[in-house]
Amino acid sequence: MNLHDWIDELCDVLDLEAEVDEGLLKDLTRIAAENVEHAAGPVTTYLLGFAAGSKDADPEQVEQLAALAQTLAEGWDRPAGFRDPVDIDDPVPDDSAVDHTGESLEDFEDVEKAEDPDDVED
Repeated sequence: MNLHDWIDELCDVLDLEAEVDEGLLKDLTRIAAENVEHAAGPVTTYLLGFAAGSKDADPEQVEQLAALAQTLAEGWDRPAGFRDPVDIDDPVPDDSAVDHTGESLEDFEDVEKAEDPDDVED
């Protein structure tokens, strides 16, 4: 299955009658992800669709809206050398010498909750 087939099936499931410019969406997703952050790609295309739907935009108007979003993404100001946190490989500690026999996922979830500062009540 390719993107075109996916879009057709998704539109059927969502009961949408829509013309979709796959190339435009792919380009906009890539540009937003590269220039803003990884998650900005799908969020940008979602908001483009939302804007197009709310304005009952025709294909030419969708292209104009996409151009506005692309211009914003291309000019997005990030520090030089910025790396998307999703793309950063954090070092993984070697705990191969630790015996984890008898531990369960629930044990680790309890520890994570105890260490999460957002869970601490004032």
